[in-house]
Amino acid sequence: MMNSISPSAASPSPALSETFSLLSLLAISITVLLILRYYLPLRTTPAYLLVPVFFALFLPASIGLLVPIDLASPLESSETPKGIWLYPSALRVGWRITYWLTFALTWFILPILAEYSDSGFREPKAKVIDSLRANAQYYAVVFGSGLVGFFYVLWSYGHFDSSLKGTIMALAYCWGLILAIYLMGHGLVSIPRRLFRSADISGRLRRIQSHAPRIYEKMEDAEMELEDLELQVGELGRRKGGSAELFRDWIEELVDMVSLEAAMQPSNARRAVRGTGNERGLPNVITEKWLAELTRDLVRAKHARSRYLSEWNRLLEEAVRTQAILDSGGSKKLDFGKVSPGSTSVWDRLSLFNPYTRYLFHYHVAPYLRMLFGGLLGLASVCIIWSELVKDLFPSLSVIRYTVIHHDPLGESGGQVGLAGQAIAAFWLLYMCAAALISITEVKVWRGRALVKRNTAPESAFWYASQVARLSVPLSYNFMTFLGSALYKDTVFYGFLGKLIDLTPLGEWFNYLFPAFILLPVFATLFGLYGKVQNMFGFGAAFGMGGEDDDGEGDEESFYGTGSWREGRDLIERELNGTSASVRNSRRADLVGSSTNGNGRRNGPILSIPRSSTGSSAARGPTTPFATSPTSGAGGSTRHQANTSARRVGRDRGQVVLSDEGDDENFFEALGHRMKNTIDTFDAPDWFKGFGEGIKKPKWMGGDDSGGSSSNGGGGDIRRWFGGDDGAGNSGGQGRIRL
Repeated sequence: MMNSISPSAASPSPALSETFSLLSLLAISITVLLILRYYLPLRTTPAYLLVPVFFALFLPASIGLLVPIDLASPLESSETPKGIWLYPSALRVGWRITYWLTFALTWFILPILAEYSDSGFREPKAKVIDSLRANAQYYAVVFGSGLVGFFYVLWSYGHFDSSLKGTIMALAYCWGLILAIYLMGHGLVSIPRRLFRSADISGRLRRIQSHAPRIYEKMEDAEMELEDLELQVGELGRRKGGSAELFRDWIEELVDMVSLEAAMQPSNARRAVRGTGNERGLPNVITEKWLAELTRDLVRAKHARSRYLSEWNRLLEEAVRTQAILDSGGSKKLDFGKVSPGSTSVWDRLSLFNPYTRYLFHYHVAPYLRMLFGGLLGLASVCIIWSELVKDLFPSLSVIRYTVIHHDPLGESGGQVGLAGQAIAAFWLLYMCAAALISITEVKVWRGRALVKRNTAPESAFWYASQVARLSVPLSYNFMTFLGSALYKDTVFYGFLGKLIDLTPLGEWFNYLFPAFILLPVFATLFGLYGKVQNMFGFGAAFGMGGEDDDGEGDEESFYGTGSWREGRDLIERELNGTSASVRNSRRADLVGSSTNGNGRRNGPILSIPRSSTGSSAARGPTTPFATSPTSGAGGSTRHQANTSARRVGRDRGQVVLSDEGDDENFFEALGHRMKNTIDTFDAPDWFKGFGEGIKKPKWMGGDDSGGSSSNGGGGDIRRWFGGDDGAGNSGGQGRIRL
C-alpha cells in the first residue's frame, strides 16, 4: 500500500488542485455539450444517442486532464509537488473509472447502439436482434484474437491471476496504437500543410474551385438515389391488398418520410424527370426483411443528401469569402455582406472591424498568421516524430522530454514536472489527439460516414465517438513514454496499465518499436504517395486520404472524371447566379404543374420538341459530314442520334425529350450511334489543340488571304464539291451528293 499524506503533517494540501480539477471537468462538460449541439439537434435527439456519445467524448477529454496531474503527483509523502496534484488513491479511482467506461463504450455499447440506430426494423426487439447479428462477425474476430493472445500470455507469463485482464488491456492497447500511429502520422503533416496552403489566397480559391465538380457530382448522385427510393416508396404506398396490408402502418410511415410529389405522382409519369431512370421494382410478396432494408436505405439516402448538400453550401460560402478577400486588394475595403436572418451564431453578428480594417486583417495579417502557426505546428510535428524514433534507444535526445520536465530532467529520478510543464504536456497531448482525429474525417473507407452540422446521422455519431474513445488511451500512454522510463514508471497510470502492457516481451517490444512506423504515413502524406497510387492503379483513393492534400500544387487540370478548376468556377458562378440547383427545382415544379390537369390526371408525355426553323447550326444539334444526317433540316425524323440516355431534359424550362431507346434501330445502327457518342466526348490533348494554326489553305480549297486553318463552315468547303451544305446555309444541291 502507498503511504497517504496525513492532515497533521506539514505538507501542502490538494484543496486548490481539487477545486481546479472540478472546474476543469465542468469546463470540459460544457465544451462537449457545445460540440454535440453543433453536430446534433439536442432537443430532438433521443437519450440513447445523446448520453453515450456525451460520455464517449467527455471521458477521453478527462484523460487529457488526468495525464498532466498524474505526472506531477508524488507517489510518496516525502516529495513536494510543484504543480496541480492529487492523492494516489484519488488518481487510481479516476483511472479505473475512466479506463473501464471508455473500454465498455468502445468495444460493446457504441457498436451495438450504432447498428441499432442504423437498423431498418420498426420494433425495438427486432432492432436489437438485427444489431447483434450485424456485430456477430466483428465480435467473432475480436474474441478469436483475444483467445490467441490469452494463450500466449498464459504460456509466456506462467500465471493465471492477472493474465486475462492483462491480455484484454494489452490487446486493446495494441489495436488502438496501430490505428493511432497511422492516423497521427497523416495528421502531423496535414495540419501544418493546410495552414501553409491556406495562406495563399489565390491558391486557396483555386483549390476550392477544383473541389467543386466532385462535390457537386456527389450531391447530384445522392439526390437521384433518394428520388429513386422515394418513387419506390410512393409506388409501395399505392399498392392495395395482398401482403402489403399486413404492414400498412409501416408503409404509411415510410410514405410520410418521402416528399409529397413522389408519393402522389405515378412512378411511370415522374420517371422522366426524377431519379436516375432505373426503375426499382417491388417484390410480389412484401416481407418484414425487405421493408427493413428499404427503410434503412431510405434513411441513409436522406442523410447522404444532407451531407453533400451541407458540403456544397460550405464550399460556396468559402468560395464567396475567398473571392471577396481576393477582390478587396483593389478597393482596399472588404465586406462579406449582411448576416443571414436565420443565423444564430454570436460570432456572425459580432463585428470588430470596419471594411478597411477587415481588409487589412484578412488580406495582409491573416496570411502571415497562418504561416506562423503552420511553422510552429510543423516544428511540433517534427519534435513528435523525432521523439517517437529515439525514445527507446536514446531517451535523453527526446525533445518533448525537455519541454515538459523543467526540474532536473537528467537526474536519476527522471526529474519533476511543474505547473508550466503540465500546461505544455496538455498541449502536446491535445495536438497528438487532434492530428489523429482530423485524419478520421479525411479517410474514405468508412462507409460514407460524415459529420454534418445539426444533422449528423445517428450511426455516424456513434462511430466517430467510438473512434475518439478508442484513440485516447493509446495516445496518452504513448505520450508518457516520451518522458523517460524513470518518470513515467513512477506514475499511477503505469501501475494501472503500463505493467500489463510490459507483461510479456512481445508487448514491451511492440510498445517501443512499433511507433517508429509513423514514418510510413508521414512520407506517404508528405510526398503525395496516395495520389500517385491512385493515378497508377486507380484504387489509391480507397486506401488513402482525401482532402486537399492530394491535389497538385500547380496543376490546372485535375484527373479525368473529377473536373477541373475552371469547371468548378463555372459551377460556383451558376449556383450563385441562381441558374443551377434553384432552376432545376423550379423546372421540376413547372413540369409537375404542366404535366397534370385540374383533376390530378397527367396529360400525355411530350415525346419531341419542334425544331426551330432559325438559329445557328449549334442550336439545331449535331450534323454528320456531307449533310447526310437524317435529322438535318426541318423535315427530318424526330429520332435522336447518339442518345443512350433514358431521359433528356431540354435547355428551356418545361421541355422534356423522351428517347425511344432505339426501337426502330438494328444492331449496327445502335452500335454506330454509341461509337459516335463515345468519339464525340473525347477531349483533344493539349499538344494537339494548337496543331495546324497558321497554315493557310490554298484558294482552290476555299482559302483566302486572311483566313486561318478553319473556315466559316467548319468543314463545309469540301462538301461544296459534291453539292452539299457549305456550313453557311448555302446548299448547292439540296443535300444530294453529286458524283
